Amino acid sequence: MPPSHVEFIGQHHSPLLVIDDAAAGAGTDVGRVVDIAAGIAPFPAARGNAYPGLRRFIGSADTDAAAYARLLLRRLAPAINTAFSVDGFDLLTASFSMVTARPETLAPIQRAPHFDSTDPLYLAILHYVGGTAGSGTAFYRQRATGIERVTDANRAGFIAAAQRDAADWTGYIGASTRSFEQIGAVDAVPDRVVVYQGSLLHSGTIPDELSFSDDPRVGRLTANFFVRGRAAA
Repeated sequence: MPPSHVEFIGQHHSPLLVIDDAAAGAGTDVGRVVDIAAGIAPFPAARGNAYPGLRRFIGSADTDAAAYARLLLRRLAPAINTAFSVDGFDLLTASFSMVTARPETLAPIQRAPHFDSTDPLYLAILHYVGGTAGSGTAFYRQRATGIERVTDANRAGFIAAAQRDAADWTGYIGASTRSFEQIGAVDAVPDRVVVYQGSLLHSGTIPDELSFSDDPRVGRLTANFFVRGRAAA
């Protein structure tokens, strides 16, 4: 198993699982993963307006990419099961993603932390592959409401407060702002994986000097997996 550790962040002590040398531990390397991604480029624009760039979903016909995804997730499963107290998980989506939107072009929703699901068993698995220098992933508390994890019960309150504050947002969020307090962060070290609950407020930390290239061999390339954990008996 690759080296890993769990951090606990925020008032809820939410777990962040950080795993280094993930592809190497799964019998490959990030250079090979870049080759796989480049082989199925160009990527289309991400659906909707939340992700600031391109996203290429991995299907069963993408033989090499699907094999990489299966091998990686199988290798990481014991650490994920332990960190999140689940009895296995089911893969929902797998994709390669690239941040290509420059700060001045962002829509309001892209300038603030977001959540992926209100389901506490919905987990995000993010593999930093290439072009990630100076970037990472950060986690936040909404100052107006104190919300760190979005639930069905507090979702409306989070959205209402965000809409009131949106006029203050510019570019990519990084450190704490008037609207959001940063409660944790992970550096995007190549071949590092971070796993977290999709209900946590989070955002990519994107430096101004990022290339914003749409070439998988140059730009900020990540592999993104969303899974649903099976509750332990």
